[in-house]
Amino acid sequence: MTDFFAGFERRRITTSGADINLVNGGEGPPLLLLHGYPQTHLMWRKLAPRLAQEFTVVAPDLRGYGDSSKPPAGPDHANYAKRALAQDQVETMAALGFERFAVAGHDRGARVAHRLARDHPERVERLALLDIVPTLYRFETIDQRAATSSYHWFFLIQPGGLPERLIGAETEFFLRSMLRDPTVFEADVFAEYLRCFKNPETIRATCDEYRAGATIDLVHDRTDRGRRLMMPLLVLWGRRSSQGSGYDVLAVWRDHAENVAGQAIDSGHFLPEEAVEETCRALRNFFAAPA
Repeated sequence: MTDFFAGFERRRITTSGADINLVNGGEGPPLLLLHGYPQTHLMWRKLAPRLAQEFTVVAPDLRGYGDSSKPPAGPDHANYAKRALAQDQVETMAALGFERFAVAGHDRGARVAHRLARDHPERVERLALLDIVPTLYRFETIDQRAATSSYHWFFLIQPGGLPERLIGAETEFFLRSMLRDPTVFEADVFAEYLRCFKNPETIRATCDEYRAGATIDLVHDRTDRGRRLMMPLLVLWGRRSSQGSGYDVLAVWRDHAENVAGQAIDSGHFLPEEAVEETCRALRNFFAAPA
C-alpha cells in the first residue's frame, strides 16, 4: 500500500477492540483521514501526500474495512457502532503520540469522525465532514429520492446473511455499482479496492457496520440530540452527489454545530478522488487556519 503513498510508513496498531492498519507520513500538526464505504485508506492517495507537506497525516483502514481486523458484531452490533470505530481512532492516534488532532472523514468515515467529535471533543482541534448529513437526520427525513439513491442503506442492514450472500455471488459487479463511475479509479486502484472488498469477512463486517448505523448508532444520536459541536467544522459536499442535490447541507449542520463553514465541490460523491485540487485546497485552508 505504501506504493500509493510515497514517503509514508505502514503501521499496524492494536487497540482495545481491533487491529488497525494505517499509513502515516509528513511533518506538522496531526491530521487523521477517515475513508468511507466500500473503500479503504487508499481513497486518500491523491490528497495525503499533498497534505503531508504541512501536516503529519494518518490514514487508517476503519475496523472491518481494508486490512484492519474484523471482529464479530457482538450484541446489538455494538462492535461496529460508530462509537467503537471512533474509539479505535482515539487509541490509534494516542499510540502514535497524538492526544489532540484534526480529523477529516468522508462518507462512513465522516460518520465515525462525527461520533469521535461528540464522544471525545477534547481530542478534536478541527473537524471536516465530506458529503454527509447526520445519520439520524437522514433516517428521520428519508424520502423516495434519497432512498433510491442510497438503497444500500436498507439492503446492507437485512438480517440472516442475505446481503452477504448476494454481494459474495457478484462481488466485483456490486463494487463497481457502489463506486458509481469506475472510470474515476485507476485500474490498479480498483484492483486494490476489490482485493480488500472481496474478502467474505469484509463483506460481513461492513454489513454489520451499516446494521449498527440503523440501530445502536441511532440510540447514541438520539441521546445527543440538541447537544452542539463546538470545535470549528467544515462541511464539503459534491454538487452532483445525492447529498449535495438533496439537502441544504450548511443549514442542516448549523443545527448541530456552533461554528460551521462549507461549500459545494464540483464533484460527485467521491470528492477526494474526483475533485482533488478543489478538495485539497478547501481542507488545507481550513486545517491551516489560525486557532
